[in-house]
Formats: sequence, structure tokens, C-alpha cells
Amino acid sequence: MTFTNYSNFNSTLRLTKAVPPTVAAFKRLDANDQLGVLWAIYQHMDQEGWIAIATLGTARLKLAQGLLHQIKLMSCSEQLQAMCDLLNKANTPITRAYGLFKNNKLVFWHQLAVLICSGEVVPVPADYQLSPAATEVFNQVMLFDFGRKVQFLRRVVADMGIDPMAI
Repeated sequence: MTFTNYSNFNSTLRLTKAVPPTVAAFKRLDANDQLGVLWAIYQHMDQEGWIAIATLGTARLKLAQGLLHQIKLMSCSEQLQAMCDLLNKANTPITRAYGLFKNNKLVFWHQLAVLICSGEVVPVPADYQLSPAATEVFNQVMLFDFGRKVQFLRRVVADMGIDPMAI
């Protein structure tokens, strides 16, 4: 019989309960800060296991490739606007197409970050710094273990875009 250390259990429970308020804090940020937090998380998680996330969704990536290709064909300002539209739930062809990706949204954002790194999509300005509120959200996410980071990311990206079936 194995007993769980109460302090470890309590710490895990506290972190589990921390995900919803962190998601809520993320959603209160403006679109630029939300993009900044996603970018900062991507940069840090790349070292921890984005590969695992990407591998899980490789088969599903084909569904998102068309939308990613449309974004690549846009000007830099249009690309940035498309990302902000996703975050702001604006009703556009891009956000409606994204809304169809019930299980591909995390893979979509991972692939978008890869395209940003490769220079195929508008880059993050070299001098960009997170606002204090965005830094607070980012720091909270960095306290999470890998599974809770993924849980946080899934929750924030799932609510982006527009569900075209609900219009």
C-alpha cells in the first residue's frame, strides 16, 4: 500500500485549482498581451515538451494546414490581425474556420509558433516585453507542471475563434 504525502497532494490540488483563475486572468488581458503570453509559454515549453504536444496532434495537423497556409499568404499586419481576431472571437472567415477545429486548436497554435520562428509568419518584435499583468499570468503558468500547462493552454485556445455552427 502506498500513501501519498499530504503536502504533495495539497500542493497538487492547489495547482489544479489554480488553472481556472489563471485562464480567467489570461482572458482579461488584451489580445497583444495574450499573444505575448502564448509566445513566452511556447518558448519555455519548447524545451520541456512541445514535441510531445506536436506528436499527439500530427495526424490532426493536416486539418489545420489549409488555415495556416491562408495565414502565411497574408501580409504581416493581416497575420497579426487574424491572430487578434482569433483571441477576440471576431466573426471572420479565419475565426470561423478555426472554430471547426474542435480537437486541433493546440496543434494549430503550436504550428503557428513554428511558423513565427521560421519567419513565415509575422515575428514577435525583438524588443517586446510582457506587460506586468501578462508577466503575472506567465509566471503563474510556469509554476504548473507540464500536464497543467497543457491543461491551461487547451482551455485558452479552445475558447478562441467562432463556432460557425452556433451562429
